Amino acid sequence: MYNQFKSISLSHRNAPLAIREQLALNESEAKRIMLRLKDFFDVTDVLAVSTCNRTEIYYSSPADFNLDIIKLLLIEKGVSDTETFIGYFEQFADGDEAVRHLFQVATGLKSQVVGDMQIPNQIKHAYQWSADLNMAGPFLHRLLHTIFFANKRVAQETFFRDGAASVSYAAVELLEGLMPNPKVLVVGVGEIGSDVCRNLATRAGADITLVNRTRSRADELASELGLRVADFADIEVEISRADIIVSSIVRDEAFFTKEMMVRLRGMSFKYFIDLSVPRSVSPEVEEVPGVMLYTIDSIRSKADQALHRRLESVPRVKEIIDEAVVEFNDWSREMIVSPTIQKLKGALEQIRKEELTRFTKTLTETELEKVERITSSMMQKILKLPVLQLKAACKRGEAETLIDVLNDLFNLEKEKESH
Repeated sequence: MYNQFKSISLSHRNAPLAIREQLALNESEAKRIMLRLKDFFDVTDVLAVSTCNRTEIYYSSPADFNLDIIKLLLIEKGVSDTETFIGYFEQFADGDEAVRHLFQVATGLKSQVVGDMQIPNQIKHAYQWSADLNMAGPFLHRLLHTIFFANKRVAQETFFRDGAASVSYAAVELLEGLMPNPKVLVVGVGEIGSDVCRNLATRAGADITLVNRTRSRADELASELGLRVADFADIEVEISRADIIVSSIVRDEAFFTKEMMVRLRGMSFKYFIDLSVPRSVSPEVEEVPGVMLYTIDSIRSKADQALHRRLESVPRVKEIIDEAVVEFNDWSREMIVSPTIQKLKGALEQIRKEELTRFTKTLTETELEKVERITSSMMQKILKLPVLQLKAACKRGEAETLIDVLNDLFNLEKEKESH
């Protein structure tokens, strides 16, 4: 099973945002794709992961269906020119590579923002979708729980999860520290504005309104995240309503000016967070009583410090992943010998029961209990060495030879048929 694990991956590493947006999956789409895989291919342990930066499908199968699954995904998303898109995907046909890739994705090593704190939850959502459809077998259950435990170690033993290491994360962290339950106006929903919205949407208590020159783009994002949208023409009304204004609009000159703030006299205290380059909020707005401005430089400095701490933790994170992969490898290889162990136990138990039936007819109930206990103990001791040898052979890569020997010695295949 371990060597049968495979995956396809579309991510920020190889695909631009426009392509990633086109192939992103929501929950219903991810589940539909998983059911299609079940219908069309001989696969198990299916996991569909979709975030703003990646869309990935993992599965177990003796056959390599990577190319077919890429084409199926593209067709499901309405892409007819499949050949053009195939080059954007990474393909992992080797079990060890696919498992290690999932570990690195789930811990945030391969995130656009190193140590992305949202990715563990996104992997848990994908796991839940797989479990909902009964498409997570023992292999995937064990793999994901090993990953979750490794993530817990990363959080406890390193600085990899500390601080906000991107401008959008740092902006949200700053915003949360300004006041409880604020009314937030996000102006401009390009890449950075969208990231801020996605991060804000996961927080409880924030009242978020989107404004964008192209209303349709704001409507699309608001529909995805359950946010409020206002027309750009009503922006001054929305400024008056908001406590915090996050601006990421692209202009050659400042949009939010001192004159605008003076014109909106009587408004409550305002915080501006300017994420635009060039700046979209004039520094002079702070001359208006009750207005405070945070620029992208101060936010970026904070993010850079957090990113530096995270990057320093990368070697230790990789060590934790290596240790977890070794542990999972040992368990996965032991799965190969588990059927043989069960057959051997079954064969010895059958012999034990047959012999007890022959020789215990005249025993009292107390005597029978003693014989049962003695013979069961003897069987466990007889089994102990072969089981230990099988597990040791797994680690040496010699399990198949020992399995054949045990099958011949105890005639296990025949025993299985007779049972």
